[in-house]
Amino acid sequence: MIETDIIIIGAGPVGLFTVFEAGLLKLRCHLIDSLPQPGGQCSEIYPKKPIYDIPGFPSVLAGELIDNLMEQAAPFKPGFTLGEAAMKIEKTEDEKFIVTTVKGTQHIAPIVMIAGGLGVFEPRKPPISNIVDFEDKGVEYIIKDPEFYRGKDCVIAGGGDSALDWSIFLADKKIAKSVTLVHRSSSFRGHLDSVQKVIDMAEKGEIKLVTEAEVTGLSGNGKLDKVIITHQKEGEMTVDTDHFIPLFGLKPSLGPIADWGLEIEKNAIKVDTLDYSTNIPGIYAIGDVNTYENKLKLILCGFHEGTLAVQSAFARIYPDKKNILKYTTVNGVQGF
Repeated sequence: MIETDIIIIGAGPVGLFTVFEAGLLKLRCHLIDSLPQPGGQCSEIYPKKPIYDIPGFPSVLAGELIDNLMEQAAPFKPGFTLGEAAMKIEKTEDEKFIVTTVKGTQHIAPIVMIAGGLGVFEPRKPPISNIVDFEDKGVEYIIKDPEFYRGKDCVIAGGGDSALDWSIFLADKKIAKSVTLVHRSSSFRGHLDSVQKVIDMAEKGEIKLVTEAEVTGLSGNGKLDKVIITHQKEGEMTVDTDHFIPLFGLKPSLGPIADWGLEIEKNAIKVDTLDYSTNIPGIYAIGDVNTYENKLKLILCGFHEGTLAVQSAFARIYPDKKNILKYTTVNGVQGF
């Protein structure tokens, strides 16, 4: 069993910064995440996406932000259980919590901080009967690294910003050999500038735009090589491709956390803004996973929430100790 001071569920930016704040108070942390690497959505979904609202950084790529947070947390030697979702939580007789993962790994601590972002994400999949057969064999629901599509024929489906932006990027940067964008309507949900750019690029032959149509079939021998596109007026057409990327968004869910006895409101955990504690003493919820009046789902707000939660956790672990705030500008950062 892994023993620590604070179990942090979720290794995204808020969870990682909480390690730093806890370390300043000499509290050890261990992070659990269902993803195989730290960083949450920033690493898994949009590592190359710029973020503009991190103080002191006019612009920083999401992946770079995670690298910096990992470096900031490093002096405090956090532990990680990655690629394992937290499944069960139990309270011991001495007021500690045991968190067990889907693989049976057990962790024990007096404090649990849930920093699970928007929860567990599942892609919204198009209703194609054999799509599962081609997952990771030509079908991807998220573009992690655009270089993966270098010199390849790509069919993207969707009508939102993600589908528009990636179609533009892969074609404009001349990464993909060809880009076909398929959308079931003639109007798009994305930004007007992006819609116009796709239309302009389609007129120049840089993107093939197929509207009022859907991808309805996939074929290939062990790997995708063709998609069937069904047009509302013109019927079926077969297009050769290396990749089919349906970008219909992701469905967030709290997953097993929803069954832990926490007070839930609109798929988020209700907290007290005094210290971001939940209805179960010793369990806190910070970042996008929580909800309260005037909640803003911003990374910088999560940093603030984690900071106050750690101060409360220290008082809970050491009720007889007085915690005097020490500024890092004066004391520096002293790791373990």
